[in-house]
Amino acid sequence: MITVGVEEEYLLVDPVTALPVPLVEDVRRTAGLGPVAERGEVQDELLQAQVEVATPVCTTLEEVGGHLLRLRHAVASAAEANGCRIAATGAAPLRGTSPVPVTPTPRYLKMEGEARQLVDEHLISGMHVHVAVPDPETGVAVLNRIRVWLPTLLAMSANSPLWDGRDTGFSSWRTIVFGRWPVSGPPPHFEGFSDYEQRLEALVASGVIADRGQVYWQARLSDRYPTVEVRCLDVQLRADDAVMLAGIVRAMVATAIAEEKAGLPPAVCAPELLQAGNWHAARHGLNSTLVDPQGRPHSSGDVLCSLLRHITPALEDAGDLRQVSALVHRLLQEGTPADRQRRALAEEGLPGLIDLINAATPSG
Repeated sequence: MITVGVEEEYLLVDPVTALPVPLVEDVRRTAGLGPVAERGEVQDELLQAQVEVATPVCTTLEEVGGHLLRLRHAVASAAEANGCRIAATGAAPLRGTSPVPVTPTPRYLKMEGEARQLVDEHLISGMHVHVAVPDPETGVAVLNRIRVWLPTLLAMSANSPLWDGRDTGFSSWRTIVFGRWPVSGPPPHFEGFSDYEQRLEALVASGVIADRGQVYWQARLSDRYPTVEVRCLDVQLRADDAVMLAGIVRAMVATAIAEEKAGLPPAVCAPELLQAGNWHAARHGLNSTLVDPQGRPHSSGDVLCSLLRHITPALEDAGDLRQVSALVHRLLQEGTPADRQRRALAEEGLPGLIDLINAATPSG
């Protein structure tokens, strides 16, 4: 069984106003002292109104779901003990008049000095899925094969339609905010691991980015773990939707490994089409067309069904097909989390929206 792990980022917000509050150190300290989460599982992020959790290495989706629920509860309890809530939304729906302080590490302070406005506006939260690969060469082959499906994953996960109290017109505004960094979006096609390494070293040598960690491609090899890391996803309102996406990403990686071993050619999509399809997915979520792996437009439902057919053998091998299929069916019925945010705001106003994005807290 191919192992998988998930990282989730949350915003720390005032429970009444939903404005970001810089309380990450208090929340981390409280969470680390409790019996539910270990200190290393709860981490700070770029801004002091952000907190990140990381599951252990998991073999089954049941493990992923159990750890996510445990960590959400631990961090939410710690936040509530310090007078705030965690918000499971991809972008802060409201921002205060003053920037949130940067977490004072040398790396983050350097980023602030070089791109102050981008750092000030980095009130966004993603979900990262790590899937084990046997070696870096295979990992690069996996990247070449899954890159064409990243717009579809992005559309499914869209959960950031609001910014500064207004509807942005985008389902994943987080993607647009993140896309302003110099190295972002879908990764290019690589000739192999040596080509991958040479390109990363050239980017760092250019001086435009400070280190390899600032290679913010939506899928990359992890420098810390023997994994492929998929980073295109907005954090999810519900833990079970995060489990669904983790299962799909693992099946995509397993399918890519099997196809590489069988010598099947990867789908080829021109980089400009893939970038355009990524923007289109961030704009519309599942409410329009999607660009398929060959760069052609089809209805989002058709492309999503094509993805499921593509990974069905891997889902069956992992015992995940029934669970993932049921959650995808619910997604198609209810819409994306971005659609749910818009409905909550339209039907119940700001209080309804705050209740929705704070639903991961114990009181919620």
